Amino acid sequence: MERILELAAIWTVPILLAVTLHEAAHGWVAWKLGDDTAKRLGRVTFNPIKHIDPFGTILLPAMMLYASSGQMMFGAAKPVPVHFGRLGSPRRDMILVALAGPVANILMAYAAALALHLAHFIPGQAATWVFLNLQSAVYINLLLCVFNLIPLPPLDGGRVAVGLLPAPLAYQLARLERFGIIILLLVIFVLPWVGRQVGLDLNFFWWLVMAPMDMLFDVIKILSFNGG
Repeated sequence: MERILELAAIWTVPILLAVTLHEAAHGWVAWKLGDDTAKRLGRVTFNPIKHIDPFGTILLPAMMLYASSGQMMFGAAKPVPVHFGRLGSPRRDMILVALAGPVANILMAYAAALALHLAHFIPGQAATWVFLNLQSAVYINLLLCVFNLIPLPPLDGGRVAVGLLPAPLAYQLARLERFGIIILLLVIFVLPWVGRQVGLDLNFFWWLVMAPMDMLFDVIKILSFNGG
């Protein structure tokens, strides 16, 4: 339990900020492109309370932290409502709105990586806490960025794909949105378990998310080192 509390102390704030600003970025870009739905609902804000989802932001991270004995934590905010028909150019603007969240995560990861250079100036034990929180911020923001770019609705990458594909293919992909979360759970949890039973490597989460995230992490490290 002590280990879990320690991990919660260095992951809670980074996850809360990462998912909050991700959703706020969607709402802000949609507002600027013609749909003020999120703005009217108070979702274009840095106030995390406006974006908290009881399951995705609180219960899911806590369950994953407990089930993995402190090895894994992930979360999600309440999705920002966007009426794509109100956008000036719906197909193009849908792509821009969808990309806003992952871009915000990349920028936050880069900012946290730069801030790591300053952590050692903080006196006392606070320096360690700040350093570990900044490290967690880099990791969780890159994880959210890459994960959300998987080309499957309702993830951001799925909306980008719907906006880019020819209309017939876009329509077929969009129809998967109601099953998207189920498909993701099968790919992330069930397939690796099946693979272990039959002696096959079916860890698609590694190939889809972790491997690209590692490459993006190397880029951020190089840029932040040069920037710092």
